[in-house]
Amino acid sequence: MADTATRFFNREVSWLEFNLRVLEEAASPDHPPLERAKFLSIVHSNLDEFFMIRVSGLQEQVEAGFSEPSRDGMTPAEQLEEIRERVVAMRHQAWQVYSGQLQPLLAEHDIHLLGYEQLDDRSRARVQRYFDTVVYPVLTPLAVDPAHPFPHISNLSISLAVVVRTPKGEERFARVKIPQVLPRLVPADQPSSSGGRRRNRPAYVFVWLEELVAANLTKLFCGLDVVASYPFRIVRDADFEIREDEAGDLLQTIERGLMRRRFGSVSQLEICSTMPEEIEGILVQNLEIDRRDVYRSEGVLGLSCLMDLMAIDRPDLKDRPLRPRTPRRLQGDLFAAIRERDVLMHHPFDSFVPVVEFLQAAANDPDVLAIKQTIYRVGSQSPVVAALKDASDKGKQVTVMVELKARFDEENNIEWARVLEASGAHVVYGDVSLKVHCKLLMVVRKEGDGIRRYVHLGTGNYNAKTALLYTDLGLFTCDPVIADDVTALFNVLTGYSAPRSYAKLMVSPKGIRAGLMERVKREIAHAHAGRRARMVFKMNSLTDFQCAEQLYAASQAGVDIDLIVRGSCCLVPGVPGLSESIRVRSIVGRFLEHDRVYYFWNDGAEEVWLGSADLMPRNLDRRVETLFPVEDSGHLRWLADVYLPAYLSDTAKARVLRPDGTYERCGTDVEKRISAQEWFIDNAGDDGNVSLG
Repeated sequence: MADTATRFFNREVSWLEFNLRVLEEAASPDHPPLERAKFLSIVHSNLDEFFMIRVSGLQEQVEAGFSEPSRDGMTPAEQLEEIRERVVAMRHQAWQVYSGQLQPLLAEHDIHLLGYEQLDDRSRARVQRYFDTVVYPVLTPLAVDPAHPFPHISNLSISLAVVVRTPKGEERFARVKIPQVLPRLVPADQPSSSGGRRRNRPAYVFVWLEELVAANLTKLFCGLDVVASYPFRIVRDADFEIREDEAGDLLQTIERGLMRRRFGSVSQLEICSTMPEEIEGILVQNLEIDRRDVYRSEGVLGLSCLMDLMAIDRPDLKDRPLRPRTPRRLQGDLFAAIRERDVLMHHPFDSFVPVVEFLQAAANDPDVLAIKQTIYRVGSQSPVVAALKDASDKGKQVTVMVELKARFDEENNIEWARVLEASGAHVVYGDVSLKVHCKLLMVVRKEGDGIRRYVHLGTGNYNAKTALLYTDLGLFTCDPVIADDVTALFNVLTGYSAPRSYAKLMVSPKGIRAGLMERVKREIAHAHAGRRARMVFKMNSLTDFQCAEQLYAASQAGVDIDLIVRGSCCLVPGVPGLSESIRVRSIVGRFLEHDRVYYFWNDGAEEVWLGSADLMPRNLDRRVETLFPVEDSGHLRWLADVYLPAYLSDTAKARVLRPDGTYERCGTDVEKRISAQEWFIDNAGDDGNVSLG
């Protein structure tokens, strides 16, 4: 039996292992060049969020003197030390991928990412004109001396630490912020070395904005000698708590929190490798950080902007286009189709358009009386919000539960809340202490002498853009019992109705943990009785120690368990006497795996539950979440016999978690590798699911 220190993996270390798997995709020749740039961008944006949320939280614990180890055996200080060691190595590896692989590869395909000194005279003249007319008017040099206090440095911004010399020979320090309102990658003319257009394709040439600014600092410091400049970048604590006594008006509280986020403590200072220790010391002192929170980078800072390259019109350097399918039965009367039979959607392989059309049809249907929906992340320019506004404008009773605390999407949600309120919709902001993360949509329609309620439940957000990038499952149904449950849950969310038991849904807090663990215990009972016992769970993260302990107990009873966990996993698989019948795999591919699926063999009376909840303490105890059963026999068979086996058969993008915490690729034979995502692209059937044949 494993001891305490090896019984669980540390959540933060496990997450860093996940980000390494993303980095592996950036380095993989399986992807087209621009897709590799996208993955490298995601690696860096993931690290930014990791420091904004997870690292900043650990730093606060250390500052508060908290030194108790967690269930994985690591104290906050030990976690920070381990994180630093791993992040330094990861940044080095990421830079090697960029400079040694990606940059030369893009150049072979006429996409050049150059330093200012690499531009020829013609290109330099062009970017100089851009600097003079666009960049220069935006810049503001800020002196730092007794009369000029050290300026505020905003989160995720890049700045230049500038050393200038006065005519008297005195050296001074100044800061120049690189404008975040302008593109980091500045288009430039093609350098003569690239040989002109090749194969009738235009060349794309870019120079980094901070290099363009650095080359023109004499225009900002007239009469002074510019001795040197060094780029640096900071990441701030971007999490904020909402105390109940501060939240009389949740909307205003969130807005104040967004302002505080700009001024949060610095969790990371990233500097260029050439910055002298003296300049580093000035930054460390004025930003009030520990030198252990300083990270030296070998090259360009903040490579998350590489995502901008995806706007280049070079389809030959991207994945083959995805053409989501709309099932034939959803191309007519949506209400009639749902009345006939539940509809299971598998995004992005099935189009998200029917969900939007469902709302639009409800807005235009004179028999529709009311629409109720939860909103977590709908993005900007949302067709979902537009349809809800249209419905309200047309006199429907529209009630929208807007989760203002959706991290990094708060500003969008505040904007949508005000738009909907202005249209006359009932907008509710939810509980101060509980995020509303469940995905619910209900349309109340008059039919004959009564009403019928049409419900959509999903694993993902009502976001038309991410529905093309994330894998998710959604269910349309007019089952009256599920409709009763959804109605009751909305009453809890919008009014004073007390939480109740639900006939078919599992609802957190409390309900999902209890419901899932009850079914795990049922599989254990089957195993003890000598019957076959099996479970397959698919989720984003597994970090709840209680759930992990219950899965260990199931393994020790002989239950066969497969876990498909995209990100962090605290459970240790394959340990004799503890977890030897548990296998854990992670799939990182073209689409972000986002659906949560819980399958139980149940002595042949199989059950499949879908929903919004991962096996994490926050999802089970501190959020409003739902899991819903799949009761249509055809859908259940597809999930059990096609969907889950496809992911368990993946040998192209799957990695298997080893007992030592590392991940190992499943397939070594390139010709025989199977990608579940690519298989779904090729095999979606007309009923909206992959053909069972």
